[in-house]
Amino acid sequence: MTMSSFLPRFLLVLLFVITISQKSDGQFDQWCIADEQTPNEVLQEALDWACGRGGADCTKIQVNQPCYSPNTVKDHASYAFNSYYQKFKNKGATCYFNAAAMVTDLDPSHNGCKFELFH
Repeated sequence: MTMSSFLPRFLLVLLFVITISQKSDGQFDQWCIADEQTPNEVLQEALDWACGRGGADCTKIQVNQPCYSPNTVKDHASYAFNSYYQKFKNKGATCYFNAAAMVTDLDPSHNGCKFELFH
């Protein structure tokens, strides 16, 4: 295959991938989760802020609720970060949390724990 025939095919495949991965409204599905490299102390501070002054809905990470398990700071922070992000992203909120969080396009929901997704 020559370079002149490769490029149009490559661009066509790239366009196809972008088209099928993009929602009809032009948005991509994105969730906000804790960065695994962040120390638990930093995650806990950000989790406390998100569930407090940040306004995230943290009811599902309470004992006997669907997102309580696994009972780790990282998992609870991921749920809280995403709740905040989904709730306020259309008002300019980011998924930063002092570098404790990151955006992913992989749905972090697990077992009976459903991570919210708002467009």
